[in-house]
Amino acid sequence: MPESAESPGTRQIVTPTRVVAGLCLLAPFIAMLWVSSYAKVEPILIGIPFFYWYQMLWVLISTGLTTIAYKLVRREKRAAKGGAAQ
Repeated sequence: MPESAESPGTRQIVTPTRVVAGLCLLAPFIAMLWVSSYAKVEPILIGIPFFYWYQMLWVLISTGLTTIAYKLVRREKRAAKGGAAQ
């Protein structure tokens, strides 16, 4: 079993930053699971039907949202340690 960075006996606290990070990670899943919102051909973008370019756009959006979530959590952990080494 891997050791966690937290000391034994401490519990994770739900903070607004972690909620925002969680929503950033959840948004792509909801967008891709809601198939009826993008299961269509029109509008076509440079010859590519909407169904395909919408999903590819979410690859880029997901990358950005994952980066934001990572930076939010990292900043919060750094602040909790009192601004120790990066």
